[in-house]
Amino acid sequence: MNFKIILEPVLLQLANAISNVSEKEYEQKSVRLNGSTIGGHTRHVIEIFQCLLQGYETGIVNYEHRKRDRLIETNKNYAVTLLYDVVTKIELPNKNLLLEGFYSTETDMNTSSMQTNFFRELVYNLEHCIHHMALIRVGVNEICTIELPTDFGVAPSTIQYRNLCAQ
Repeated sequence: MNFKIILEPVLLQLANAISNVSEKEYEQKSVRLNGSTIGGHTRHVIEIFQCLLQGYETGIVNYEHRKRDRLIETNKNYAVTLLYDVVTKIELPNKNLLLEGFYSTETDMNTSSMQTNFFRELVYNLEHCIHHMALIRVGVNEICTIELPTDFGVAPSTIQYRNLCAQ
């Protein structure tokens, strides 16, 4: 399966939206998002994809080892560049991976691990990205004057369902 065909339009839609907000809006804290920013949600999406691509190389994916690069949160042009970078790198063959994480709130920082594969993680990343785009929509509606496409931050299954209901 070619996931680039599925992911590319979503990531480019996010890049386009970010390009249309001002630098100030990109960094502005949103009351409705509990003080988070459009830039913060964008950084989170980008870094999850970066973790997956790094994990593809090493065979181990750990989303908790994100850099949390403040520059992505504060520089929308840098974020857009990184989104395009992800688009150019995601077209890879499937392969088995090990997913690691800290799945306990206890202070014991032992990692748990389980088998996964690249395609499964791409699906997770797509759903995760759309979820954060829905949150970004909330921030944009509060802070900005730009208009987002009606399907921005909406899951493909919801779009299909709405189309069926409209017939």
